[in-house]
Amino acid sequence: MNRMKDKVVIVSGGARGVGAADVRRLSEEGAAVAIADVLEEEGTALAHELQAQHADVRYFSLDVTNEDAWRQLVADVLDWKGRITTLVNNAGIVNRTGITGTSLENWQRVMSVNLNGAFLGMKTVCPAIRDAGGGAVVNMASVAAHVGHNDPAYAASKAGLLGLTRTAAAEYVEWNIRVNAICPGIIVTGLNAGGSHLEPWRSATPLGRFGTMEEAANLVLFLASDEAGYITGEDIAMDGGFLAAGSARRISLEAGIDLTAGVQT
Repeated sequence: MNRMKDKVVIVSGGARGVGAADVRRLSEEGAAVAIADVLEEEGTALAHELQAQHADVRYFSLDVTNEDAWRQLVADVLDWKGRITTLVNNAGIVNRTGITGTSLENWQRVMSVNLNGAFLGMKTVCPAIRDAGGGAVVNMASVAAHVGHNDPAYAASKAGLLGLTRTAAAEYVEWNIRVNAICPGIIVTGLNAGGSHLEPWRSATPLGRFGTMEEAANLVLFLASDEAGYITGEDIAMDGGFLAAGSARRISLEAGIDLTAGVQT
């Protein structure tokens, strides 16, 4: 339970959903974790819950679209712990309208949170990680970065995040900072619960189920830990096989092709 011992982690969007699962998992493994979010009530409640379990966790207010807010967060965390080793850029929002139906205002809002937020996070936090001797950044992208998606603003922001991840990995290697991205498939959270796309997506996923927040947090933990010391600049799918085989499998099933034909049992 000490894979993150001596690590100091900032998790943006850490008050609920996958971000909260990240906070729980990283703190379980010994990290001091800053819950950075605009959701003060939920972030404070999570911090109090984990503090009661003797976790080293604190809530900090953060609007990821505001560069001054990021600077203040870095100063506050340094005052709290004296160093920062790890950044998890988890904050994100959706739009759920097509290109023609998306206003420029909504497009820019999604880009501002999902892409600009990660850019500002790395710009302001990575110098502190460098000063701590190096560490890791984990960016939360999506399989929507790899496929046509019915939320173009979201898909474009996540595709941009992959490009930003690779560029940051090349730039920050000189500072001993690894930068990687995770591309989850469907994980049901408050952000997407009730969506009409959920069941069709599940049926097209070879493993036949949704991912869990805990599974996402385990992958964040691995990439943030020293166990992933030779991994940087990667985007890692966590999607039940959707990108690798989802479409072909669905076509085969709908065509009545027996995928197990010829298998000896």
